[in-house]
Amino acid sequence: DNPTMSSSFEDVAFGAAGARARVLAAPSSASTRAAVIVLQEWWGVNDVVLAHARRLRDELGVTVLVPDLYRGELGVDVEEAHHLMTNMDWKVATEEIREAAAWLRAERKAERVGVVGFCMGGALTLIAAAKASVDCAVPFYGIPGDDACDVSAIEVPVQGHFGEKDNLVGFSDPGSAKKLRERLRQGEIHFYENVGHAFMNTTPQPYPNFEEREKVQGFPKLDESAVELAWSRVDAFLRKHLQL
Repeated sequence: DNPTMSSSFEDVAFGAAGARARVLAAPSSASTRAAVIVLQEWWGVNDVVLAHARRLRDELGVTVLVPDLYRGELGVDVEEAHHLMTNMDWKVATEEIREAAAWLRAERKAERVGVVGFCMGGALTLIAAAKASVDCAVPFYGIPGDDACDVSAIEVPVQGHFGEKDNLVGFSDPGSAKKLRERLRQGEIHFYENVGHAFMNTTPQPYPNFEEREKVQGFPKLDESAVELAWSRVDAFLRKHLQL
């Protein structure tokens, strides 16, 4: 762990099966009673997802909770991340996210709860929108299969974000995102040109550089203007639906 990233996160356990999460409390100056669940990419709870969570907490003044769906394990390469994601029980993960929302309402007195997720966590965000007690959902480049979630049944507002050069066909490519947009009851889907999957990651972790990431996975390099545009939309959406 990078101590500067995780020093203020506390480890908590919740739920019937002892699910674990990292929690960063809202700033003491915050008057809001809102919280955001932040869901990991297939790599696990690494510095990237913790940085996303910290940014949401700092910008919005909310408590953030990052469920550790891999129980502390991290994928250091594509093969290991794929193995971890494939072996994860999605029904168990869904239940842990449901329990996380309930824990935030009971233990942290959150009156409104949003969920934001990336990659695998994006797909889980849509599942959470359908099956957990959340008020809004922000999936980044991830869509669950129909067997896991009927997205047309989601009743809360959704704001999705996808790169126009996303090469993960059937999971987060533009065609899949357009089908998602057609099926959502109250959803807005944003597309970003010149970027692909994982475009919000401002560091190439676990790769040594973005060139290596592009070579292995075919994802375009960092475009900071797309990152900032997406964050500005997320901030406005969460402020509206979490009543901040």
